[in-house]
Amino acid sequence: MNSVGDLLEVLTLIKENDHYVGISQTVGSKNVFGGQVLAQSLNAAFQTIKNRRLHSLHSYFLERGDLIIPIKYYVDEIRDGGSFSTRRVTAKQNGTTIFILAASFHKNENGYDHFMAYKNKVKQPEDLLSWTQLYKKYSLLMPQKLKSFLRVERPIEFKPTEIPNLVITKGLPPKFDLWFKLKGEIPKLSFETKQQILTYISDYNLLRAALNPHLHKTKFINTMTASLDHAMWFYRDFDFNDWLLYSIESPSASNARGMTRGHIYTRDGILIASVAQEGLIRPIEKK
Repeated sequence: MNSVGDLLEVLTLIKENDHYVGISQTVGSKNVFGGQVLAQSLNAAFQTIKNRRLHSLHSYFLERGDLIIPIKYYVDEIRDGGSFSTRRVTAKQNGTTIFILAASFHKNENGYDHFMAYKNKVKQPEDLLSWTQLYKKYSLLMPQKLKSFLRVERPIEFKPTEIPNLVITKGLPPKFDLWFKLKGEIPKLSFETKQQILTYISDYNLLRAALNPHLHKTKFINTMTASLDHAMWFYRDFDFNDWLLYSIESPSASNARGMTRGHIYTRDGILIASVAQEGLIRPIEKK
């Protein structure tokens, strides 16, 4: 995938009898990318919703997804109230449940409005190198696992606010900021579609913050990582034609799990969404 059109083709499901079917594309891993399953589940849920906006989702990754086998999504229409609707989505491969999601949708209402602004000063994306540029410049210094991940074509461009040090001798603070933007010409997108794309992107980079204090030990190669659960809250509409800032931090890591949380801002510093995720960060012991 290297365009928005390619991404939308993957995220748009086909209705078949009592379920929806989705295909998979790799992002550099042998398993299905968690963000893809998240976004496809939302696509299935949205196909049962009218005139309401997604405001939150909560989910669990249960089994690794196989890239070859189509994923079937089953939607339970739990509730349609006067203001809120709730959907539960179950993703399955070969009859095995690999993922579950609960999503809540809200009608448009007037109310109070405030948000905590992003206060730290960060370099603007025009002054930073993208993943693609970093790969071309530093690939000879990168471990094979990192090189394999970075050389995969994606429809999103990422620009970390600081160039990662590939020769790490001590841990780094448990936080990580980066800009992201869709590549190429962006078609007119509904708010629902933008929410699905943002959910897809939100699963990138989170566990990096949990690994930062331990990078001098992990070296990117001796740790098994996987998303365990994922929650997200959506606040305001936004424009994909400009860069967005993903500010991520990890308040804790223990028992081979890392807790992360992130906030997504427009370039003007307006908060549009928040994310929380716990992931597996299991050291691989040599035998």
